Amino acid sequence: MRALLFAALMMVALPTMAEKLTIERIFDGGSLAGAEPRGLRISPDGTRVTFLRARPDDQFQLDLWEYQLKDNKTRLLVDSKKLEPNGEQLSDAEKARRERERTASLRGIVSYQWSPDGKQLLIPINGKLYVYVLATPDAAPKPLDAGDNVIDPRISPKGRYVSYVREQNLWVIDLTTGEARQLTHDGGGNVHNGEAEFVAQEEMDRSSGYWWAPDDSAIAFERYDESHVQVTKRTELYADHTDVIDQRYPAAGTPNVAVKLGLVSPTGGQPRWIDLGKDSDIYLTRVNWLPDGKHLAYQRMPRSQQQLDLRLVDAKTLAQRTLLTEHSDTWINLNNDLTFLKDGKSFLWGSERSGYHHLYLYGLDGKLRHAVSEGEWPIDGLLAVNEHSGTVFVSSNKDAVPERQLYALKLDGSNAKAPLRISQGAGTHLAEFAHDASFYVDNFSSVDTPPQVSVHKPDGGLLTWIEPNKLDEKHPFWHYRDSLITPEFGTLKAADGQTLYYRLYKPAGFDPTKKYPVFNMYYGGPSAQLVTNAWGDYFNQYMANQGFVVFTLDNRGMARRGRAFETPIFQLLGAVEVEDQLVGIQWLKSQPWVDGRHIGVFGWSYGGYLTTMMLAKASDQLAGGVAVAPVTNWRLYDTFYTERYLGRPQDNDAGYTRSSPLAWLDGLTSRLYLVHGMADDNVLFVHSTELMSDLQKRGTQFQFMAYPGAKHGLNLPGQRAHAYHLIEYFFQHQVRGAGVPQAPKAPVAAPASAATSR
Repeated sequence: MRALLFAALMMVALPTMAEKLTIERIFDGGSLAGAEPRGLRISPDGTRVTFLRARPDDQFQLDLWEYQLKDNKTRLLVDSKKLEPNGEQLSDAEKARRERERTASLRGIVSYQWSPDGKQLLIPINGKLYVYVLATPDAAPKPLDAGDNVIDPRISPKGRYVSYVREQNLWVIDLTTGEARQLTHDGGGNVHNGEAEFVAQEEMDRSSGYWWAPDDSAIAFERYDESHVQVTKRTELYADHTDVIDQRYPAAGTPNVAVKLGLVSPTGGQPRWIDLGKDSDIYLTRVNWLPDGKHLAYQRMPRSQQQLDLRLVDAKTLAQRTLLTEHSDTWINLNNDLTFLKDGKSFLWGSERSGYHHLYLYGLDGKLRHAVSEGEWPIDGLLAVNEHSGTVFVSSNKDAVPERQLYALKLDGSNAKAPLRISQGAGTHLAEFAHDASFYVDNFSSVDTPPQVSVHKPDGGLLTWIEPNKLDEKHPFWHYRDSLITPEFGTLKAADGQTLYYRLYKPAGFDPTKKYPVFNMYYGGPSAQLVTNAWGDYFNQYMANQGFVVFTLDNRGMARRGRAFETPIFQLLGAVEVEDQLVGIQWLKSQPWVDGRHIGVFGWSYGGYLTTMMLAKASDQLAGGVAVAPVTNWRLYDTFYTERYLGRPQDNDAGYTRSSPLAWLDGLTSRLYLVHGMADDNVLFVHSTELMSDLQKRGTQFQFMAYPGAKHGLNLPGQRAHAYHLIEYFFQHQVRGAGVPQAPKAPVAAPASAATSR
């Protein structure tokens, strides 16, 4: 139905011609997705849906809006510019959190929280806290006296307190008295209370370091000491100054933070510490309270990441026991699918023990009752549970790998192998369920449908639209409708017989009798999927309109395909990824409409790493490539991510050497354009400087662009547009305008370490 509507809209004749999509319009001209909401939340009483929306004049400045389900009306709740008219001055801690959460480019209201009674909203902005009272909609949000530079604020489950972290200590404000109370006192320097450490934020999908008991009786909190984490002296080069940063960065094989888990009362007093075991070199990965408020559970993982323990703690006595343990010969992927049921007797647990991520029902005695989902397909995650009806809601790509659909499972496991699909429409469905799972909000998009937000019954039936976001003359993309090219999806076979999915855009005005150059864009790394049926692939659309075949293939090691697809990268990175991408390259070269001499590659972060490996291992197949912020030496990357796949360098020295492009640089003869932010605190700038040094020693020529003050995402004004102009220019002049070029190279002998490391 949506496809037919879209086709009809595209045939409407207008008196003015559609405009050409430009790089400036993509990155600096406001959202092309239309009225796309962020941060969808359903109020505790289920009467309204709140969300964040970009301002019409600034796609990066967010305001808070609401949709009333009763009267079907949308209105602005809080104007961020009125709260902070002079702009934002964020603390370094908040800047770092936003970089970890990939919201560093956003301003205004980037997060908010409902009070449990649904009468108030907590709004942090510019390091300050405000409370918006819904009973007085015309009144300005009330500021809380929490001081400046607070991070991670939250309303307690019963609504009496607001908690937050300030100056590396945990604080609460008693909303009945307005009194602020400091709960921990030893934070400062290398000690942090109530915060998540760097690798938890960056790699564990855990941005918080404290957890409220459901009855407001206590707060569980993390205390970490980074005294033994090595100091990396990092120079951040800005346009007008230089900062030298001493960053505690846990590189692979080096010490991590020392972590403790404590309990403290919101009324104050000394923390009580939970025994995390004899092995101190562990990761605290998750903490959850049980509904009774008398017990909590934590998940503990050793340095190897091949075991995961779920421990149950009595909050009064601190006595504890193991509920279950997971084991793996490679690594264990973390998830958020632990839910303790209100019956007080059982819990749902997500595990990949079968080779696919599925749900299992356990008793509090630690005994498995049955599988709730099973089969050769993975769930993405648990969305909601309706204990009254015995229904569990999940998302999955069961029916089509590039899609994300919603499914209903029975808690008793009776339809574990055949869940009921409740979402409609081929594409990507992102759902937010009401607290009682009585309805859900669906954010849907596809390659030819901008994000549409609607409200549905638990069986998927449509209740109402919040934002139909039709692609009509009022939509911002309408002016560029001629730029929209619908991609093709297909499959190829990896060397081990596994199926590889690809997405392909044929160039505008495609003529099968002509031969076209190729823009091959990928990511290639774990925990990601790029070949998706979703809206927003603007730059790939742009390159197809510039006359390129645009190709993306998801190689082995990537996400949402099961363990057999993920684990071939164990102990050696950059091997099967390159193999699989070359399967795609060879398939492209076999097509009569592809000019095999003019194929280039582009990637960012892990994709940038893959570009350097592709050029180093297969320059004879490629005209060149662009690598943005690439990892070039895994010994320099962080512990949790790197050791998950490669182990420690002390135990896998050869694997680390062979996983680096530095070991293969003799083969790099195609053109390379290297790009990096000069203040990157994730993939440190030293990754690119080390690569540059090794290339220079060999006499290998390359191009390089540095961005002053830029973090990993190149989010300062104008940087992204500049970078993508650079990418287009490279492909127009170095890939399309050349065959398989040989980069000029002086007769310099390769270092012995590189020559012997293959």
